[in-house]
Amino acid sequence: MTTPTDAPAPVAGIPATGAARQVWRRLRTRPAALASSAVLLLLVLLALAAPLLAALEGQDAYAYHDDFVDSARGGVPYGSFGGASADHWLGVEPGTGRDLFVRLLYGARISLLVGIGATVVQILIGVLVGLAAGLGNRWVDTVLGRATDVLVALPMLVLAIALTAVVPRDFPRPLLLILVIGFLGWAGTSRIVRAQTLTLKSLDFVAASRLAASRLAGSGRWRTARRELLPALAAPVITYAAILVPTNIAVEASLSFLGVGVTPPTPSWGQMLSTAQTWFRADPAYVLLPAGLLFTTVLAFTVLGDAVRTALDPREASRLRVGTRKESSR
Repeated sequence: MTTPTDAPAPVAGIPATGAARQVWRRLRTRPAALASSAVLLLLVLLALAAPLLAALEGQDAYAYHDDFVDSARGGVPYGSFGGASADHWLGVEPGTGRDLFVRLLYGARISLLVGIGATVVQILIGVLVGLAAGLGNRWVDTVLGRATDVLVALPMLVLAIALTAVVPRDFPRPLLLILVIGFLGWAGTSRIVRAQTLTLKSLDFVAASRLAASRLAGSGRWRTARRELLPALAAPVITYAAILVPTNIAVEASLSFLGVGVTPPTPSWGQMLSTAQTWFRADPAYVLLPAGLLFTTVLAFTVLGDAVRTALDPREASRLRVGTRKESSR
């Protein structure tokens, strides 16, 4: 759960539709952004269509198939590539014989749900705390700033392990992971929003809006935040959210790998990697498939986040244009 050191500056005075067109135009010029978007869209579609694809293959994520594993060898699947066949497209799980293709699809649901859900929680809390600190008086800013500093200093993974371990096992684990990761990871968003709020509220149009709102409605700060600050904060918040999603997916995988995340028999990529430790020599496919999907997902989100940051940051775009003109003039 890292905090970016250079958040993009908000774009003021540009209509939302015009800004969206500019962002899309910049993203279209970056092949890496288009490729990562295509990969993520494919993963989301596969996760959403998991029941349909499971029915098409004719398998179930929780059905055991003892006849597809060799009990004499400790449960190693029969055949090559983990027992891949027309009935089991990516083979079966060692020891249980459960279909690996279907479990990977349902594991994608868990990873994406927890990663995106925790990011939403982090953004909501971070934006509220950051706005309160930036628009509040010195006492409010000091208290919220110290609370944010304490949260940043805490060992997040250790604290998440402790919290998930003490909650009863019958509590829905995906929801628990979303809440734990979300409530422990909002500090970075809060710092970005506070810094941008302090910069924006000194501008003339924001100061005029605050003065007019306080005279008319008596609630100048939050009225200004809703009408003037939140639209200008959209760029850095969206950029940071794109960075948070792969981080949260990796945290969920780590917690499931350590046995305090998603519990069996619910599929999870991290949980599959945890059980694959004893099978990496006898059945390498059981290790490589979830590890490859996890790596691809995190990499695609990271590349897309960097592309979004560049597209939303007019300073970055101007630097790229200057550099291009210099290269062409040579």
